[in-house]
Amino acid sequence: MSDNKTPVKTTMYNALTFKPTQHIENLVYHLRPHANIFETCMRQKINYASEGARKCYLLLDGTIALFRTRDGFMMNSESAPYVFGLSNQLTSGDYLFMQTLEPSRIASLSLFTANTIIAEKDLWESLSHLLIYTAGRVYEHCIRITAPSSYAIIRSQLYELMQESDEFRHSITAANYIQSRTFLSRSSIMKILAELKKGSYITTDRGILLQIKQSIPLRY
Repeated sequence: MSDNKTPVKTTMYNALTFKPTQHIENLVYHLRPHANIFETCMRQKINYASEGARKCYLLLDGTIALFRTRDGFMMNSESAPYVFGLSNQLTSGDYLFMQTLEPSRIASLSLFTANTIIAEKDLWESLSHLLIYTAGRVYEHCIRITAPSSYAIIRSQLYELMQESDEFRHSITAANYIQSRTFLSRSSIMKILAELKKGSYITTDRGILLQIKQSIPLRY
């Protein structure tokens, strides 16, 4: 680990600050009257297709993660408010599945109904902002998991974890969070986390990430 503890300023992890909340809430406002609302428990699985039809889901409260079906790899996560099902409607419905990361409140409606309402209410601007944001999140994910070293990947995942809701962050260890989103071995994750804690860059309690005390160095 580098001995230089000068804080490193970075804008790599600021995409969530540009979340178009107003536009997402506008979509939710118009779609919600046509949706069925239900509450979930933690780690409840939700499929994009139900009863032979594609669905659109409005995340009203809570946090949901996207997983790749074939291997259970966690692709990304989003906290309320958010709309699932619009950006990937041309892909296979069983390629991804969703899972709640905390007790959540969700509204569901058919994708056909959602698309019809968007057209009738002229919600294209709000939809475009949602799609741009979603594309940015996917781009960030690709950057993180293809970083040039295990250390760089772990560093980026720690910043991502700090942006999760407090309830979710306190329900999962940093090691488990990182391992679920990367192809790194547990031993390499634990080694680097131990070094970061020893260097007073992070604070953990029984593996739970509590705080990033100072900017984590770019290099190991």
